[in-house]
Amino acid sequence: MERHHLEEGKKNSTRLGAYLIFIDESGFMLTPTVRRTWAPIGCTPLIRHHYANDRLSVISGISVSPTRRRLGLFGVFFWDNIAQEEVVAFLLEVLRHLRGHVIALLDNGSIHKGAPLRELCRRYPRLHVEYFPGYAPELNPDEAVWALLKGKLANGRPDDLEELADRLQREFRNVARSQPALRGCIHQSGLPISLL
Repeated sequence: MERHHLEEGKKNSTRLGAYLIFIDESGFMLTPTVRRTWAPIGCTPLIRHHYANDRLSVISGISVSPTRRRLGLFGVFFWDNIAQEEVVAFLLEVLRHLRGHVIALLDNGSIHKGAPLRELCRRYPRLHVEYFPGYAPELNPDEAVWALLKGKLANGRPDDLEELADRLQREFRNVARSQPALRGCIHQSGLPISLL
């Protein structure tokens, strides 16, 4: 039943000649993400850091163009937690760059529902919002973007939020430029989207 709902969105995309954009949010903290690494035998690697609760919030979306099936990656960085207003600001940025109809696919989080988003959809009839089934984050290709970025930032130790933001923006741009990386994100989700 859930798969039927997603296939309807795919048919609407084809019928409207619309861009698909898969949207998700994530947070990056100053506390380093630790991953397995190499070290000489008997020397356990240590990462020394100052404990801080500071975080950087990011919202991004992988877009699929309607005709050429070219992939794009959009992202907006925030110093605070993401709320409905930030989701609307991100969607406005997406609409500024993509011409024609846009179908945004979001999870069922409370920040993706509410008056600000309904007002945006009313003001911009070319924006269509669809939701992933509940408890199915693996269907969203944008989750793989976060896995890629967190893997690239693993075992790093930024001194402050500005350093974290600089490194994250650099890695984000690298992923955005890589069609193979973005295709890998789409393919790992298992969604029935042909990118040929």
